[in-house]
Amino acid sequence: MPEQGPRMNGFSIGELCWLFCCPPCPSRIAAKLAFLPPEPTYSLHTDANGVTSLHLTERADWQYSQRELDAVEVFTTRSSRGNRVACMFVRCAPNSRYTLLFSHGNAVDLGQMCSFYIGLGSRINCNVFSYDYSGYGVSTGKPSEKNLYADIEAAWQMLRNKSAYRCKAKKTCVKLCAQVPWLCVTFNLQVRIFFLSFPFLYPFNSY
Repeated sequence: MPEQGPRMNGFSIGELCWLFCCPPCPSRIAAKLAFLPPEPTYSLHTDANGVTSLHLTERADWQYSQRELDAVEVFTTRSSRGNRVACMFVRCAPNSRYTLLFSHGNAVDLGQMCSFYIGLGSRINCNVFSYDYSGYGVSTGKPSEKNLYADIEAAWQMLRNKSAYRCKAKKTCVKLCAQVPWLCVTFNLQVRIFFLSFPFLYPFNSY
C-alpha cells in the first residue's frame, strides 16, 4: 500500500494511483474495492491425535469462556480451485433441525465472527457453519470472485456430506445467510434458503 499523502474524498493521491493504475484492469480494481482481508485473528493447531483446535488472538475480541471456545469445531477443506478453505461449526443447539451456512462480511475473518455466531445461534436456536474466503484467515489463495464461488461450494459440500454436521431431525433445513455484499454467493445452491441482508430478512425457496 502506498504512503499516506494529501487526501481526496478519503483517499490519498498515492492510494488512488495504486487502486486504478496497478494494473489498470477492471477485475483487479473490483477486487481491490471488494475484498478487504484483515490480518488473521486466529490460527488452527492440530495435535498428535489429529484433533484441530482454534486459537484466537486479542484482535478476535472473544466474549465467552474457554468452555464455549473448546466447543467450536474447526477444520479445513479444499476448493475446486485448489485453495485450502478454513471452516467452523458452532453447535449452539444440538437438537435443532436448522443450520445456518453463514457467509461473513468482507473485512472480518472467522476469529472475529466466532463470538457473534455463538450469540446468534443461541438466540435463534440453530447451529452455525461458516468459512473463510480465499486469502482470509488461514484460507490460502487470493481473494477473487471466482475463488469466492468455489469457496462457498466447498463449504456447502462439507456441510452436506460430513455426517457429524448432519441434522438428526427427520427434515433438515439449511439456511444460508450472508452479510452485505456477499449475498450473491448463495444464489446457485439448490436448497431452501434465507438471505440475511441487514436490516431486512429476505426469504426465498430454491428448487
